[in-house]
Amino acid sequence: MRISFTKNYLYTFLFAICVAVPYLNNYELTFLVWTATMAISLRRTYSKQLMVQVALFTLILGIAFFSSFFQDFNNYDFIRDITYMAKPIIGLLIGYQLCRNRLNNPIQTVVNTGVLLAIIHLFIVFYGIIFVGFRNIHQIRGYAGYFSDFEIYVIIIILFYEKFGLTLSRNKKSLFLSVLVLSSAFYLSRTNFIQFGILFLAMKGYFVPNRKNATILFSFLLAGLVAYSAILYYNPKRNGKGIEAFLYKVKIAPTEPFKTKINTEDYKDFNDNYRSVENINTYRQMERDGAFTAFFGKGLGSKVDLKKEVWLDDTSLRHISILHNGFMTVYLKAGILGLILLTFSVFLLFRKQLSNSDELTHLNFLLTGTALFLLISYWVFMGYYFKADTKSILVGLLFALSERYTSRKTM
Repeated sequence: MRISFTKNYLYTFLFAICVAVPYLNNYELTFLVWTATMAISLRRTYSKQLMVQVALFTLILGIAFFSSFFQDFNNYDFIRDITYMAKPIIGLLIGYQLCRNRLNNPIQTVVNTGVLLAIIHLFIVFYGIIFVGFRNIHQIRGYAGYFSDFEIYVIIIILFYEKFGLTLSRNKKSLFLSVLVLSSAFYLSRTNFIQFGILFLAMKGYFVPNRKNATILFSFLLAGLVAYSAILYYNPKRNGKGIEAFLYKVKIAPTEPFKTKINTEDYKDFNDNYRSVENINTYRQMERDGAFTAFFGKGLGSKVDLKKEVWLDDTSLRHISILHNGFMTVYLKAGILGLILLTFSVFLLFRKQLSNSDELTHLNFLLTGTALFLLISYWVFMGYYFKADTKSILVGLLFALSERYTSRKTM
């Protein structure tokens, strides 16, 4: 049944706002907009797969809430952590509720929203270059944004638009891709490059286990190792300009989140491996507090002592509540039990990859790629829990879209 033009326009607008507002880097505003949209679009029924995901994240929040009774934290930190830990739940519900029966063409809405975001990003970039006078990539990224997972998803959808039943003329496809690729290039995000590679391989069906696909994946892995070896040979400098600065970040990427020994008195070592600094201090603090804390976490409002002041989100902080690493953040709040639930939520996205419907098959491919990327995203940038992240909305939308495809095939 077609949705009326007025309602479709309203929910299209709400979807676009929910995706766009996190880019403002104001989580209070994001939480307000997301909560209001979730309340406006509530349904009477939900799918089992969505409810399982929501239940897992609700359990993580519940464990963190339970652990809080054994700690002593101030009210502000406690309430703030509730909103952060509830973010994946709200995002999943928004995506599902808006897509299930409130948008005429959810995939077209996703594409249009992504193109609009890319245009806005390019405007900010060119304004910074022309009128503010930025001349290096660090200034541009600090001013216009560090990454955009959503735009990468839209690039993938456009590249495989026929697989999603999307109608695009050749000129419109070329125009949209040009805008999105140029915008993504200005982010110069290592994570987005990895995301594109994983999602592209997933959409080609290369993660379906068989000998041919194993050979193809091994070839890509070998090519990646050769490219990385070339970067090591080039040896980009830490304070290089332009592309060299990006290549330096690529060079240190394999060790940055995994180092176990860091000289915190060495400015370069501390900053280049800051993610590892957070992980090390969190692990030591949890280990020191005993078995109960390790299993159930320190609860809502808990913080990690970094042992020195660092500059984060335009504020000098020593004690932080949210880490770059989503797994370690959940470990801090809800312990090993929370980690098990979080990991389980990711592996549930690995769905049966073949179907009688080409659309359903490629939708499953995209969910498989999302699951693989989430493992990386949680490790380096908090995954669903990052305040600027919108992947939970997309996953909720994909759940609802799979139901729409299934119901259409059975009619």
